[in-house]
Amino acid sequence: MLEPLKTTFILLSFEGPDVYSQAGGLGVRVKELSRALAERGYETHLFFVGDPSLPADESTLDGRLFIHRWSQWISRYHPVGVYDGEDDKVADLNRSLPDSLVTDYIKPAIARGNTVVVLGEEWHIAHAMTLVSDALYFAGLRDRCLLLWNANNHFAFHRINWAQLAFTCTLMTVSRYMKHIMWRWGVNPIVVPNGIPGSMMARVSQAQVRAVRAAAGAPAFLFKIGRFSPDKRWHQAIAAVAQLKERGVGTRLLMRGGLEPFGGEVLDFAAQRGLRVARLSTPIEDVAGLTRTLKEHADADLWNVTAFLPDDLLPVLYASATATLANSGHEPFGLVGLEAMASGGVAFVGATGEEYAEPFKNAIVIETEDAAEIVAYVTHLAEHPDTARNLRIAAQRTARDYTWQRVIDILLQRLEFVAIKQGLKLPAGPDDDMALRG
Repeated sequence: MLEPLKTTFILLSFEGPDVYSQAGGLGVRVKELSRALAERGYETHLFFVGDPSLPADESTLDGRLFIHRWSQWISRYHPVGVYDGEDDKVADLNRSLPDSLVTDYIKPAIARGNTVVVLGEEWHIAHAMTLVSDALYFAGLRDRCLLLWNANNHFAFHRINWAQLAFTCTLMTVSRYMKHIMWRWGVNPIVVPNGIPGSMMARVSQAQVRAVRAAAGAPAFLFKIGRFSPDKRWHQAIAAVAQLKERGVGTRLLMRGGLEPFGGEVLDFAAQRGLRVARLSTPIEDVAGLTRTLKEHADADLWNVTAFLPDDLLPVLYASATATLANSGHEPFGLVGLEAMASGGVAFVGATGEEYAEPFKNAIVIETEDAAEIVAYVTHLAEHPDTARNLRIAAQRTARDYTWQRVIDILLQRLEFVAIKQGLKLPAGPDDDMALRG
């Protein structure tokens, strides 16, 4: 029903693809989802709070993907990142985005005979979605659009007017785990999983893997990336490194956290456990730069990367590591774990939203907060390379089912239901809507 040449997708998000705009998985999600939709042939617009030094509007993929950086005038006063001045930016989105969206993008798309799908992400966009719905209703265009709002996490759920949002939009989320959390707020969303780019399924260079492992110089080379938050169980990871060392297992951890204050507590805890930490603040551009940097700090137990890690480097790290510690206590979906699996890595994930993980078949599922659980499984992998190899093979097989193109198939099927639920009126042809005339 929603054919590429007759459908326009509009994605609204606080985070986006700019380095300035990325703080977690949301920026990666909307970057890859918008790109995959455009590659499928859909005209796709992505609106987000963008880098103030970059153009307000850009187009790529032969004019199918349009990037719109919003609230740049505020971002100039908040150079640290997208969440600097967060409330001011949310207020600006609510004030300026809905009317502009309807007038400058949705009306022209409908005038061309297109159905418009608007997908808002996270609490920052929740009120804006209701304002978009109201503007479309008063313009006589609400039945020509599908409006959805997606929850990737439970952040600021208390700030959402759930009755209003559920009345104006169809609610979505990324896992059954999140669906059950949202039940507590009196709503029942549909589930469409997160995805990974198909390019992540490309085979990682084994020469690069060997180079990274040699530079790490330890039987147990661990990798952890994510926000500095207690939910991510950083203390469990640090304690596991200390316990492995105490047991005589040579272990090193390469870690990349965020800017959150909790990072200070994590590093203090590492010092208390007697671990040597090297701060890697020089940008690492490629594998050669990574191996050189690791060798320059060969006496460290923990390498704390504070510079930006390029996306192209992550698959090599996932594949090189004995284990990627995505051992969260609360994970709505677990994108890092899935990315590690796609790269042929061994993912240690939590037991919450990571529904793709099958314990000891394609991943290691951590059930407790006890560091000894990580220690036991890392020790086993270091001593049984056949187990690790089988896990890596099964992990990649599973990850193929979660590429964005396959997730889009699921989304389009869900939209068939949403179209009936929202009473979508399919266009008869250009200029068929009286509300667009005059």
